[in-house]
Amino acid sequence: MSVSSTKDPLDGISGELASSGGAFKATLLFFMAIACYNVAELVVMVLSTFRRWKGLYFWSLLLSGCAGVLPYTLGFIMKFFTQAPSNLSVTILSIGWWVMVTGQAVVLYSRLHLVICDERILQRVLYMIIANVFLLHVPTTVLTYGSNAVGEEQPAWVIGYNIMEKVQMTGFTIQEIVLSGLYMWETVLMLRICLVRENQKIMYQLIWINIAMLVMDLILLGLEYASFYAVQITLKGAIYSIKLKLEFAVLGRLVAVVQNRRPISIDRDINLYSLDRETTGAPDRSLASAGESVSSRTPFCAPATGYANGTHRNINLDTGKLVTMRELSTWVQRPNDDHC
Repeated sequence: MSVSSTKDPLDGISGELASSGGAFKATLLFFMAIACYNVAELVVMVLSTFRRWKGLYFWSLLLSGCAGVLPYTLGFIMKFFTQAPSNLSVTILSIGWWVMVTGQAVVLYSRLHLVICDERILQRVLYMIIANVFLLHVPTTVLTYGSNAVGEEQPAWVIGYNIMEKVQMTGFTIQEIVLSGLYMWETVLMLRICLVRENQKIMYQLIWINIAMLVMDLILLGLEYASFYAVQITLKGAIYSIKLKLEFAVLGRLVAVVQNRRPISIDRDINLYSLDRETTGAPDRSLASAGESVSSRTPFCAPATGYANGTHRNINLDTGKLVTMRELSTWVQRPNDDHC
């Protein structure tokens, strides 16, 4: 199959690149190199920071990079730049795509437990992630194999894939908007009652990190609708690797809120309160057990001895979550102060 424009919707779908120019190929390889480098750096950071190698957050973060971004990128290197069998490269990149995209969603989902106590919301979010696996991953994968199969029906498969690719990109972008939107909304609510200035600063940073991640999703979506297929799918690996590193930055900010060394000694105990929004019957998911899962409600402010300015506000708080700083430090090691 011969195509002549880098904006052609068939560009790269069937295994061919519309442009054979060295600069174009170098750009694609540059995006792929960024993805691989970021994954290698992320693995080192995760393994050296987490003291307990367990839990949904830990494994989703690690596997999204190692079993997601990496095989996704390697699959497209084989597809575009080698003579590897088409089915082999498509299988590798498809496995990587599943783990990369849904793994990223699971990372965001596991982080939602830190700010949302309502089990109904969390359950619906989980159902959304599972539903998108069947509604978006499965048909896209079938069309991917069909588009790379040799035969008279290949053009029809490619057209179908081109349509489904836009559908799944839109669907997964909406999914991440929902996940990040819920997180930012709850964080803004916490900002209204948090009286610790340093913690407020960190929460603003969390909001901007989530906004940056959403902007990157919209960039990919724009490239897809502009039919820059080869650029979009190679840049996607780089962007997802950057988003995973930003997730790691979010983790560092969350730990910094709890382990703020200026007002609180590392060896002191602190009551971590959570907002009581009609969830008094919800199970206790304190960070005392966070070594096994980050699925915990980690409030951002309100020390045990009261507010910093000594004033009192009529806010309903659940005081049933007591966590020691020593227990938390067994879960995650706070980065050095000069890196925060």
